[in-house]
Amino acid sequence: MQKRKLGKNGPEVSALGLGCMGMSISYGERNDPESIATIHRAIDLGVNLIVTSDAYGAGVNEELVGKALAGRRDKVLIGTKFGNVGQGGAVPEGLSPGHPQYALIACDASLKRLGVDTIDIYGLHRVDPKVPIEDTVGAMKRLVEQGKCRYLLLSEAGAQTIRRAHAVHPITAIETEYSLWSRDVEAQILPACRELGIAFTPYSPLGRGFLTATIKHVDALIPKDRRREHPRFDPANIEQNVKLLAPIEQIAQTHGCKPAQVALAWLLAQGDDIVPIPGTKRRTYLEENVAAADLKLAAAEVERLAQAFPLGVTAGTRYPEKQLQALGI
Repeated sequence: MQKRKLGKNGPEVSALGLGCMGMSISYGERNDPESIATIHRAIDLGVNLIVTSDAYGAGVNEELVGKALAGRRDKVLIGTKFGNVGQGGAVPEGLSPGHPQYALIACDASLKRLGVDTIDIYGLHRVDPKVPIEDTVGAMKRLVEQGKCRYLLLSEAGAQTIRRAHAVHPITAIETEYSLWSRDVEAQILPACRELGIAFTPYSPLGRGFLTATIKHVDALIPKDRRREHPRFDPANIEQNVKLLAPIEQIAQTHGCKPAQVALAWLLAQGDDIVPIPGTKRRTYLEENVAAADLKLAAAEVERLAQAFPLGVTAGTRYPEKQLQALGI
């Protein structure tokens, strides 16, 4: 597995990480044994960045990751996050998700669930509009000083918030949705990261599975799948979005690979500071994703895909309206 440096002052990581959310929530039924086997296989293939959050099933996913990494802790960097309590869990009365005191409480709880002494990359999952970012990151800085975490991350933060946070303590990476069908970050957030020497770790780099070209009708999703609530998977929108897939499928056919690998290769081609974290709970898909790191697209192919997916071309917003309000703060 190729390596990339996570920001100007961060650690060296595999070119692709592994996102673990879907192992516990959102995308179909859980299969813990296969999920654990997938994490083990990722390590065998050289993936050393394993990403979770306390929001994924109110700590359930952290516990799963901790179980999978028992005896393998020295082989990986663990990333987890706090401050997105809408997906599960609760904040003690009188506090809010970005409150400095809550950051300390949440970190201790994550350490316990993961079964580790130190979290390699600790992130704020959503910026708390009620708390100055300087206060939240100030508390996270103290966690670094106490040895409870090594590097800091923000998820879905706006460009000015990133700059303010970085002035308090170096931010190693920004974790925000980025893919061919979600290119919003290219306007302000990615330039801010590059200005400050911060890495970018795109989540949902396969468009929540859409860019695999295997979800062409909403009926491809089981009834419990959370994507049914997302506007881009609304029947009318997905009918429009399917029309975007042709160039991905054509390039995949040219290379004798999967559309998902083309989508990941395009993202990797956007810069050495990009470290996508595609999620999967199946070894088969993991192996396909990892192979994308070795897929070299021609410059003309990269440009063709960029032109086929201009900003705003995707039908539907990337989150339901209520969740959109928490993005880019």
